[in-house]
Amino acid sequence: MMGVDMTGLKRWLGLSLVSMCVLLTLAACGTRSINRAPVEERVTRAGDPAGVPALVKQPQGFENAGKPGYYAVKPGDTLTRVALENGQSPRDIARWSNVEDPNRIEVGQVLRVLPPVSQEVVVQAVTKPVVSAGSLTQPASSATSTTLSAASVPVTANNKPSLPTDAEINWIWPANGVVLAGFDEVKNKGLDIAGAAGDPVLAAAEGRVVYVGAGLRGYGNLIILKHNNVYLTAYAHNQTLLVKEDQSVLKGQKIAEMGNSDADRVKLHFEVRRQGKPVDPAKYLPAK
Repeated sequence: MMGVDMTGLKRWLGLSLVSMCVLLTLAACGTRSINRAPVEERVTRAGDPAGVPALVKQPQGFENAGKPGYYAVKPGDTLTRVALENGQSPRDIARWSNVEDPNRIEVGQVLRVLPPVSQEVVVQAVTKPVVSAGSLTQPASSATSTTLSAASVPVTANNKPSLPTDAEINWIWPANGVVLAGFDEVKNKGLDIAGAAGDPVLAAAEGRVVYVGAGLRGYGNLIILKHNNVYLTAYAHNQTLLVKEDQSVLKGQKIAEMGNSDADRVKLHFEVRRQGKPVDPAKYLPAK
């Protein structure tokens, strides 16, 4: 009987057992993961929240886009510019549009740039007045039955006098200097009037201050007056501003001092806006 090398047999059996363990381990890896990071599976079945795409946040007022009396904010817009271009007060547009921070409007946001449509307010007595036979019918008083239209009743904030109508405006020059640059609808939307630093800037007509500040690029320290529901005037590049928003001013009242803020020289840039559109001030001002 041949002798058996017991040492070699043990070595062979040991290697075989190791090989079998390796094969069993590899087979197990195919059925389960070992130390693998968990992977979130997104199921796209109907009704599964994981399969519903996230809703895109729409800009404020998007449902009014394209409607008359509304304006969609474009890149570079500010509330002040939108107000000037539409002949309104920035404060009014912010209020009509529920803008919480007038310094932050976003592209695509839709602003109301015309006043809300006035609705008739009906004031009626709870009971009708008793009229005896033979008595004369008295006209209804405001405490009984009256139909009021907000469009026909001049109501102003804080019971202030209503602004003059178009026909009642008598314009004056806002400064005494010579005209440096005339009106151009594209390049210069008003008149540039020369002067020295500190020269008075006057209100061209009676009105109400609707903007005071430097938030409109290219205008420097700016004042905007509203004269009625048609006309605004703008006074730019001032050195000193002497009025506050919502203040009433008289024609010829000093509202600022001339300067060169955001300008290459001392001057007054003066604009007349008719329903937000720039028009030639020289056609409204008296001849010098």
